[in-house]
Amino acid sequence: MVKPLSFKGDKKVKKRKRSRDDEADGHGPASKDIKGGALQHPDEDDESWVSADAVTDIAGPVMFVLPTRPPTCLACDANGKVFASAVENMVDDSPSTAEPHDVRQVFIANRIAGTDTFSFKGHHGKYLNSDKFGILSATRDAISSEEQFALLPSDSLLFNLRTTRDKFLSATQDNAVQVRADADDETSPTCAIRLRMQARFKPVHKAAKEEKANEKISRAQLEQAVGRKLNDEDVKLLKKAWRNGTYHEALLDVKVKGKHDKFA
Repeated sequence: MVKPLSFKGDKKVKKRKRSRDDEADGHGPASKDIKGGALQHPDEDDESWVSADAVTDIAGPVMFVLPTRPPTCLACDANGKVFASAVENMVDDSPSTAEPHDVRQVFIANRIAGTDTFSFKGHHGKYLNSDKFGILSATRDAISSEEQFALLPSDSLLFNLRTTRDKFLSATQDNAVQVRADADDETSPTCAIRLRMQARFKPVHKAAKEEKANEKISRAQLEQAVGRKLNDEDVKLLKKAWRNGTYHEALLDVKVKGKHDKFA
């Protein structure tokens, strides 16, 4: 389930921590903190943004960075008007580091089941759509063919956004940036879009983070998993099992040993 959008610098609301289940008898760690005997490593607080490398990466909050100078991105207001919005959060004016500073610059991407197309929902709960003239808006409550878009990979981690009428989104500059979805030539530089997304939704990022989290486990985590204080020998045994991939079996043995020690 997609979480409410958050930005860097937002004040975080502290959550009340509980080490035990409300309905439990007060012994051992909370079941919500343990999955299969091992502690979970949630990345829900990761607020960083990264570039999508492939179509399979795309999910959750996204930002469409348009090929303009200075960089702009696709945005929509509460009335569903779609426009080019200036990008303010960047490093050295590089579009590859762009992050949204306004919720209007963010769309929620969802792959439509059974197709290779996506829908993009604005902050106000309406879907991005393109009419037969290529005019973009975000005023629809439901998904039809006009609310479906295909993402085609281009060069240098860029994408083309194609409508179901085989037209492409483009951003042209004169006195102001104009964004339309009626371009015929997908190879035009005006059609090359960079997609930025929240890192926690990117599969490669999530896998790397989980792998890093699993590299080490602390004594406190082991004691929470077992539900009691451990001696040095048990800690050494469990840490070795963690590295060797036999953690769950060793954890069970230590738990059983603890029960036997009570009656020794």
